[in-house]
Amino acid sequence: MLEQLNQALDHIEHRLEAEADREVDIVEVARIAMTSEYHFRRLFSALAGMPLSVYVRRRRMTLAGAEVLGGERTLLDVAVRYGYGSGEAFARAFRSVHGVGPGEARRTGATLTAQPRMSFRVVVEGSTAMRYRIVEKEAFRVVGRKARVPLVHEGVNAAAAAHVESLDGQAIVRMKELADGEPEGVLSAVVHLTDSREEGAEVDYWIGVATGPGTTAEELDALDVPAGTWAVFDNHGPYPSALQELWRDVFTQWFPSNPYESRPGPELLRTRPVEIGTETDSQLWIPVERVSGSDRA
Repeated sequence: MLEQLNQALDHIEHRLEAEADREVDIVEVARIAMTSEYHFRRLFSALAGMPLSVYVRRRRMTLAGAEVLGGERTLLDVAVRYGYGSGEAFARAFRSVHGVGPGEARRTGATLTAQPRMSFRVVVEGSTAMRYRIVEKEAFRVVGRKARVPLVHEGVNAAAAAHVESLDGQAIVRMKELADGEPEGVLSAVVHLTDSREEGAEVDYWIGVATGPGTTAEELDALDVPAGTWAVFDNHGPYPSALQELWRDVFTQWFPSNPYESRPGPELLRTRPVEIGTETDSQLWIPVERVSGSDRA
């Protein structure tokens, strides 16, 4: 799959150079990578540490920066060449990447910020086996409480911890009464609001239980989850570092090595016990769909 990913990145580069005034067709890019647009965006963000849209913008402004400093075109010509209808819009985009406007950069020969071309290569990792199973699950509902929190890749997520602390004992008891099915007991669920997995991106963070699709509780929120396939990963290690490493490894190692891609849906996590630094047993449920061998060839 790495070969297809690199071919997709080469296509992005060609479009930026040959048709700089047009938006990159991400659907076509995903087709070259032989995956869905949804999965390509999620996989790219996990591998690159930034959303695909941010990478494309930074690459576009890197190329534009070279032309601004080169001085062979007027600033308006450069703006039009890179798809901006006005000098003001181009200046805003330029400043967001380089920290300085194009006019000042040309006058002073300012130091600009370059986004290098990316490529993916094999790094020998994964010496520890990842234990997983594939589960077909009917539609269900997560009943609980949600909060909007930022993603944190390492260490304690203070906003998520505060949400857990805010739950009263009565709500937890009610959740446990409603629990019915896998994952068993009180769990957390993460719903990504965008394709970004970069540090600080906002997600909806749930504490709740899996129940039947018709279950309701007036005092609790509900999240309907359609039927589908799930990859379930078992994990043991110190909380929360082992879980954060598992989440990373699923996207950077497991997906590129297996005939599955991610699909829309919440990512579910059951952890026992939940104490900082304690060795915990966890299950991570990731919504997936199988892709044929020809799609990955």
